[in-house]
Amino acid sequence: MQWEQLLSTRRFKHVDGRIEPSRSLPGEPDAGLRSDFHVDHDRVVFSSAFRRLGRKTQVHPLAQNDHTHNRLTHSVEVACVGRSLGNRVGAMLAMDNRLPAGYSAFDIGAIVQVACLAHDIGNPPFGHTGEDALRVWFRHPDHARYLVGLSDAERQDIQTFEGNAHSLRMVSSLEMYGREGGMRLTSASLGALTKYPWTSDTFPARGKFNLYRSELDYFAAVATELGLPRHGQHHWARHPLVYLMEAADDICYAILDLEDAVEIDIIDVREFEALLTPLAEIDRVWSTDDPRQKCAMLRGMAVGKCVSNVADRFMAHHDALLDGEFAAKDLLAVCTGRVSDALSAAKELASRKVYRHPSKLVTEIAAYPCLATLLDILVPSAHAYISHPQRTLSPRDATHLALLTPRLEADDSLYQAYMKILDFIGGMTDNHAARLARQLSGVGLV
Repeated sequence: MQWEQLLSTRRFKHVDGRIEPSRSLPGEPDAGLRSDFHVDHDRVVFSSAFRRLGRKTQVHPLAQNDHTHNRLTHSVEVACVGRSLGNRVGAMLAMDNRLPAGYSAFDIGAIVQVACLAHDIGNPPFGHTGEDALRVWFRHPDHARYLVGLSDAERQDIQTFEGNAHSLRMVSSLEMYGREGGMRLTSASLGALTKYPWTSDTFPARGKFNLYRSELDYFAAVATELGLPRHGQHHWARHPLVYLMEAADDICYAILDLEDAVEIDIIDVREFEALLTPLAEIDRVWSTDDPRQKCAMLRGMAVGKCVSNVADRFMAHHDALLDGEFAAKDLLAVCTGRVSDALSAAKELASRKVYRHPSKLVTEIAAYPCLATLLDILVPSAHAYISHPQRTLSPRDATHLALLTPRLEADDSLYQAYMKILDFIGGMTDNHAARLARQLSGVGLV
C-alpha cells in the first residue's frame, strides 16, 4: 500500500446499480475553505444518525446522571483522541518524508477524526445487548420459516446484526443521498472507518465484520481506489489508519467508562487514582480533593501518555502496517508495558465491577423482549408481503408495515425487506425503542 492512494479523496455513488465516482459540485461557495476531509466531518456531524447517538447507550443504559457518557459524547471524545493521534502520526510521516505532496499532518488527523465520529453511528438501541437481541430473534428455531428463500450469505447477514457493518451501511447507503451512495465520504475516510473489511460469512466464528452483502460492491470500489490488498474473495487488508481509530476508541472506553463509574458511585475514586497514577507518571494528584476534578486531571494526563506511545508504535511498525502484514491484535498490544498494563487493568476492573452491575443488567435483560416485540410485529408482516404473488397485504399486516420507514417497495427482495427492518430498529434511540415496544404491547395504550 502507498500513502498517495491511501489518502484518496475520491467519492463514490450508486447510479442505476453501478458504482461510479462522485465529484463535488463546481463553484461551491466555500471552495478552498474546507478540505475534502472537513467536508466529510461536517456530513457526519450534521446527519440525523449522528444526532441520535445522544440517546443511545454507551455503558450505563438510559443513565439519569448528566455527567455520564452516551454514544454521542463518547464518539466526540474518541474523535478528539483520534485527531491527536492522527496529527502526531502525520507530523512524524512528514518528518520522514513519507507524506505525499499536497497533504499535511492535519489531513491525517482529520481522516482519523471522521472515522472516529462515525465508528458507532450504526449501533442499535441498547448497545451490544441490542446487537445480540436482534441476532437471537433471527436465530431462534421458531423463526426459521421467515428465512426460507434467502441465500446462505444473506441469511448470515440477517442473523448477525453488526454495529460496525451498520455504521458503514449508514454512511454509504442510508444517510444524505439515500440508496445513492449515502454521505459519499472520501475513500480515505471510509477506509479508516472500516475496521473489519470482510463479509459476515468470511469469518463467521469471529462475529465482527463491516461488509453486508448490500454494501459489498460499494466497498470493493473504495478498496480498489485505496489499493487495499485482497486477502480473499470478500476480504481486504485493513487501511493503516484504522489502527489509530481503533486505538482511540479503546483508550476512551478503557478510561472513560471507569470515570463514569466513579461518577455514579459504582467504583471508588481511590481505585481510579491507583490505576491511572502510574500511567500518568505521577505519585498522586495533589492540587484538588474534588473527585470529579481528580478524575479529569488523571484522565487527561493518562490519555496524553497513551497518544504519545500509540503514535510511536505506529511509526515503529509503519512498514508492516502498509504491507497489510501487521501481526499484533492492535497497536495497544505493542505499546510499552506501562500503557498496555494500565489499560488492561482498567478493562479488567470495568468487566468485574461495571459491566455486571445490577443497574446495568436489569436494562440489558429488558432489551431482549423490547426488541423482540418490534420484530414480532414487523418481520411476519414483511414476510407475508414479499411472499404474496401480488404483493398485497391484509389490513393487519398493512397497519404493521405502515410503521416502517422507508416503506417496503413492490420490487424489494426478502433480504432487502429485512435489511429495511434492521435499519428501522437499529436506527432507533433507546428511548424510542422502549417507548414504541411498550405502546405496541398494549401496556401504553391508555
